Amino acid sequence: MTQTSENVTWLTQEAYNQLKAELEYLSGPARTEIAAKIAAAREEGDLRENGGYHAAKEEQGKQELRVRQLTQLLETARVGEAPADDGVVEPGMVVTIAFDGDEDDTVTFLLASREYASGDIETYSPQSPLGTGVNGKKIGENAEYELPNGKFASVKILKAKPYSG
Repeated sequence: MTQTSENVTWLTQEAYNQLKAELEYLSGPARTEIAAKIAAAREEGDLRENGGYHAAKEEQGKQELRVRQLTQLLETARVGEAPADDGVVEPGMVVTIAFDGDEDDTVTFLLASREYASGDIETYSPQSPLGTGVNGKKIGENAEYELPNGKFASVKILKAKPYSG
């Protein structure tokens, strides 16, 4: 899981390895593949009206942005342990909250970097308004966070367990 404080990003060994493997792929084989696509499209002729060329160049730009993001993230990464199962909300925890104390209106999410977003569970960043509000709270405590309209919402922490993948 990821926890950001100042310029350091804490990662589990597994997360570090996964991100490093993605960086190695994007820096090596993926660069070769996109260069071949661009070269093939360039050979088709007039670049002004060559949709394949422009699509490949756009893909290359997105790939290079991801390479820069991963490089920066891994340069500041520190490998650490997953959070303790102590009921305290922190990055790397699956958290269940109730809105305004109504235990029928609940949401369960992973408090972690967007690097961990998946279809399995909704992910909220520790820097998001909700993430900031619940971070450091214990099971049974209430937390407030600011809504985009400037008003505040209240939630109650019902569960907080380490994410097991």
